[in-house]
Amino acid sequence: MGDTRTRTGRRRAVPWVVVGLWLAALVLLGPLAGKFSGIQQNRAVDYLPDSADSTQVARIQDRLPGGESTDLVLVYHRDGGLTDADRSTAADQVAEVSGAFYLTGETRGVPSEDGSTLMYPVSSTQPGQDEEARDAFVDGVRDIAEGDGGLSVEVGGPGALNTDMNKVFGTLDATLLLATLGVVTVLLILIYRSPFLWLVPLAVAGVAAATAMAAGYGLHELFDVTVTGQSGGVMTVLVLGAGTDYALLLIARYREELRRHERPYDAMRTALRGCGPAILASSGTVAAGLLCLLAADLNSSSGMGPVGTVGVLAALVAMTTLLPAVLVLLGRRVFWPLIPAFGSEPKTRRSLFAAMGTSATRRPAMVLVGGGVLLGALALGTLNLSGSIKQEDSFTERPESITAMRTLAREYPERSSRPVTVIAPADRAQAVLDRARTTDGVADVAPGRSGSGWTEIAVFTTAAPETAGETRAIEALRAGLDPTGAYVGGPSAQRIDLADSESRDRKVVVPLVLAAVFVILVGLLRSLVAPLLLLAAVVAVWGAALGIGGLVFEPVLGFGGTDPGLGLLSFVFLVALGVDYGIFLMHRMREESVRGAEPETAALTALRTTGGVIASAGVVLAATFAVLTTLPMVGLVELGFVIAVGVLLDTFLVRTYLVTTASVLLRRRVWWPGRLSRAPEPPAVAEDGALRDPAERGAAAPTRAAPSGTHARS
Repeated sequence: MGDTRTRTGRRRAVPWVVVGLWLAALVLLGPLAGKFSGIQQNRAVDYLPDSADSTQVARIQDRLPGGESTDLVLVYHRDGGLTDADRSTAADQVAEVSGAFYLTGETRGVPSEDGSTLMYPVSSTQPGQDEEARDAFVDGVRDIAEGDGGLSVEVGGPGALNTDMNKVFGTLDATLLLATLGVVTVLLILIYRSPFLWLVPLAVAGVAAATAMAAGYGLHELFDVTVTGQSGGVMTVLVLGAGTDYALLLIARYREELRRHERPYDAMRTALRGCGPAILASSGTVAAGLLCLLAADLNSSSGMGPVGTVGVLAALVAMTTLLPAVLVLLGRRVFWPLIPAFGSEPKTRRSLFAAMGTSATRRPAMVLVGGGVLLGALALGTLNLSGSIKQEDSFTERPESITAMRTLAREYPERSSRPVTVIAPADRAQAVLDRARTTDGVADVAPGRSGSGWTEIAVFTTAAPETAGETRAIEALRAGLDPTGAYVGGPSAQRIDLADSESRDRKVVVPLVLAAVFVILVGLLRSLVAPLLLLAAVVAVWGAALGIGGLVFEPVLGFGGTDPGLGLLSFVFLVALGVDYGIFLMHRMREESVRGAEPETAALTALRTTGGVIASAGVVLAATFAVLTTLPMVGLVELGFVIAVGVLLDTFLVRTYLVTTASVLLRRRVWWPGRLSRAPEPPAVAEDGALRDPAERGAAAPTRAAPSGTHARS
């Protein structure tokens, strides 16, 4: 009696201890989470690998007198032509800027050929690498440079563009977090139909997000991991989306076990044993896929790997420790008004997924071929994807720096308003100047600062920024100046290096992701055919989702191109996340096969028992990634759209119809070369009446028959 009371007391204490430990962790990690947005690096050069020419240029510029420069262009324009008063206003304002800030180099005005525009390039090394100081410099110049009476004044240039991007990313974390929480809240209320239950997973997801931000800050400080606004935003979506998925699986199983166990503690323990392996496998697959990004050359991609991984792991730990503890403490009443009473039976309802599965298995070959043709047709939309997006098209709402860039491109067609920066060894500077001046596509060359053994040279091309003509000029400069030891960089060169690195990373990372996920699936399903089937399905989903993007981005949304990283990042996320739902289905199908079910029966039972919860999880995950489409950055909009569409395709088409029908057609061959692929053996019966896998007799632990209700794999 005393032992029973002691055990009961310990069981009651465990949830309180878990909650207490989490509260202590929040107190310690909260200040670190608050610093997460401050470590994000969003300059183009921060995304590039160390080996890129443009990265070397940026680093050498930091060592020149005054350090890194902030370059702006003041653009004065009047339709019909500038007046003498306009030119006087421009000169006075530039003089005021020169008096208010330390400027380097000349501040000479350059008129357009038709006299309607006057541009003043200005540069300052005073802010250095301090982002706040750079933003203050740009904002100060904008306060001074103002027009009226038909005279428009715009402040553009690389420095202004960086400031506009910083303003976007500065509000991104809070906007994204609030929007995602709002979407998840609505979906949880609809799913649970309870005025209280939705608060529990949502609160725990918030704790997981704070933990992930603190961990991301730690990665940056301890291991110098690059954290960008993009990776920070994706991490937030991953934590809330994946965490809510795990909560849906656990709560569904816990609700079932409450009907079988009198004490919530016992019900939760059984639920964790049942769906814990599914959640662990799910998070492990996503983490493995993301960690493959460490092989990427781009700092932004290689940094997203560990940043996304800590997000998934934070969601996993919170949902398998804190969530169970809170639910046990709240007891059955948290499910009000649909409280699962001990000993009761759930209402039997006709399963939508059972009906879908039955319809699919009537003509499985026709369904499989039809679905494959549909996915292939959608994938043809990738042919409509535009080339890499230009900086001027990277915002959904055009900021002042982009407006200035377009004005310059229109009014100065004979020369670029944005110089290509060449860094030459000081003892060869004159030779580099002479060679650059005679390079095809170069309009003008001007020497700049010198120091630390290097000389800075500004090269103006005859073509507008980020055009094919400018790209040819940069490539010609690099080829011609390579023997001199000079480096060619600047914003346009950075975009070229970015696209080249993305192309290399796709060739390296994609095979790694497929190999890592395949190994995990083989170990989990003990088959070679089933993993290949799931991988083929998610790759088909990725192609179809990208194809839909090609049909929407430019024709419907008016985007001027696609982000260079879209293909790689969408592949990693769709493969890692899409395989999860296939795991839930195939593992349950394997359980039914172990119990002796015929292949068609096993497939339909797996679809019926996993369909509801996984459909809910798929909708939640798709909705959280869809939140990215509300942000003002085209790259994030495209990424969110492709992943959301891909998750929905996988949830309602591929997993429900194609994987199920392929399994029915393959029959036992789907488990080749395991024992399940051969003629069935009568299952061994353990002393407790549970069935054992014939392939594991004498070694495997008994597997309790899973209830027929909706839950994840056990």
